[in-house]
Amino acid sequence: MTHPVHHIELWTEDLLGSEDAFGWLLPRLGWSADHDPAWPQGRVWRHPSGPYLVLEQSPAVTGPHDRMRAGLNHLALTVADRAELDTIRAGAGSHGWDELFADGYPHAGGPEHTALFLENVQGFEVELVVSRPAT
Repeated sequence: MTHPVHHIELWTEDLLGSEDAFGWLLPRLGWSADHDPAWPQGRVWRHPSGPYLVLEQSPAVTGPHDRMRAGLNHLALTVADRAELDTIRAGAGSHGWDELFADGYPHAGGPEHTALFLENVQGFEVELVVSRPAT
């Protein structure tokens, strides 16, 4: 098995509101937009390693996303290094992301864990983890 994750699909009540935040963040992490103009209710970003992420405003959505309920709590994605993490942190607020656990940055997940925790207006949390922290 080459890639254990094939794709991730997130449903949203507000595609345009969520698209702005993800459309800024994912390309910074190496994901490329691959949106199908014939599918206006969805957006797709592909990672060079194979997996892709879908953001969809489905008519079957029955309520807002709540990461504190059963189901998906957050996505954890990797960042190359601490410098990139700091750069993302500096720009996230003006691109639809609020920082969570800011008082513990960059070790809110523990002393050996270098990460940034963000949440967008739809309540989706993304944890950005430095893949190879400096020693």
